[in-house]
Amino acid sequence: MNIPTSKKPRVIIIGGGFAGIALAKKLRNKNVQVVLLDKHNYHTFQPLLYQVATGGLEAGSIAYPIRKVIQEYKDFYFRLTSVKEIDTVNQKIISEIGDLHYDYLVIATGSKTNYFGNKDIERYSMSMKTIPQSLNIRSLILENFEQAVLIKDEVERNMLINFVIVGAGPTGVELAGALAEMKKAILQKDYPDLDIAKMQINLVQGDGRVLDTMSEKSSAAAEKFLVDLGVKVWKNVRVTNYDGKTVTTNSDLTFETATVIWAAGVQGAKIAGLDSKSLVERIERIRVNQYNQVAGYENIFAIGDIASMETELFPHGHPMMAQPAIQQGKLLGENLIKLINKKPMTAFEYNNKGSMATIGRNLAVVDLPRYHFSGVFAWFVWMLVHLFSLIGFKNKAVVFLNWVYNYIWFDREGRLIIRPFKKKNFNSFTSDEV
Repeated sequence: MNIPTSKKPRVIIIGGGFAGIALAKKLRNKNVQVVLLDKHNYHTFQPLLYQVATGGLEAGSIAYPIRKVIQEYKDFYFRLTSVKEIDTVNQKIISEIGDLHYDYLVIATGSKTNYFGNKDIERYSMSMKTIPQSLNIRSLILENFEQAVLIKDEVERNMLINFVIVGAGPTGVELAGALAEMKKAILQKDYPDLDIAKMQINLVQGDGRVLDTMSEKSSAAAEKFLVDLGVKVWKNVRVTNYDGKTVTTNSDLTFETATVIWAAGVQGAKIAGLDSKSLVERIERIRVNQYNQVAGYENIFAIGDIASMETELFPHGHPMMAQPAIQQGKLLGENLIKLINKKPMTAFEYNNKGSMATIGRNLAVVDLPRYHFSGVFAWFVWMLVHLFSLIGFKNKAVVFLNWVYNYIWFDREGRLIIRPFKKKNFNSFTSDEV
């Protein structure tokens, strides 16, 4: 990897997401050598992926170069690679570009889509965890409409403009709302020769309410907003399979569609090499103690989505969201320096600052520790929080200007097919994936 030797303790961070970047900032110019590894050379602001997928933002406005984050950090190195395995006996990581010894290892690999073992759904549905996946969804949505204007068969045409989103968490709700707004104000202008009224947006939720991790008040408000926008919300319905054309469920309900977006669950993006006793098999997260130390290891830590810190309030680990990841990253930066200096570490306590979701123009829900509100004010709060959470002044400015433009003109300039995407299923009139 061409990392110089150093007398300082070497800390390797795997992952440049919210947790990894928060930790990196805390270790800035400390008495350690830090090596940050990631398979992308940029940090992704995942809460706005759905806006990239629906043409509201371009990918570059929610991505920030990792090297720019660390360019003024001393004895700090970044390498573009994927880590294949952790050799805990020899204290080294094995990556695509070589091996590297560590004194302290921090796993911040985040999460990936959980298909719950269903290979057909994994093959035929779309997921939205990365920027490339979001761009694929955007291309597929637009290509569906371009293809629909060419199709004479009404059944096939309706399948192309029928969308099924599985999972009514924040990702599913926000994506459904964005698609509904496209239907209302944009698609009918772009495709006047299509009957856009026949476009369906189906949001399928296995539980009894949408946004089931938020308050009942916010959940009810979000569902009302969605229904008013024309989204069909299906509760207590579990998707059992999707063969590329037909969605089957645990009831008699089926959907004929060319596009299923899977937002029904996530699991940890684990790396081989750790003792199996350290893993929570069901969700593939890594079991950690109150200091984020991996169970069974003193010098290996896990933070963010991959970490499962079981507490009385969170028996299954903290929510797989940005705030727990950022808070764990910041505290671990302090604790690593304490550990190196042989001082007692501070136990992690999650400060729940609340949660929020946006459904559309002037429509959002916000849960704070003591207050729950929805509507226009909640929408402004959502915008401000997300705007100031972006890394980099340019990204903040670009996103803000895009939002102002979209609000005034009710338009989305990003509906461009930059990288064509063809699914292997629905092959009656599409080519193979490219």
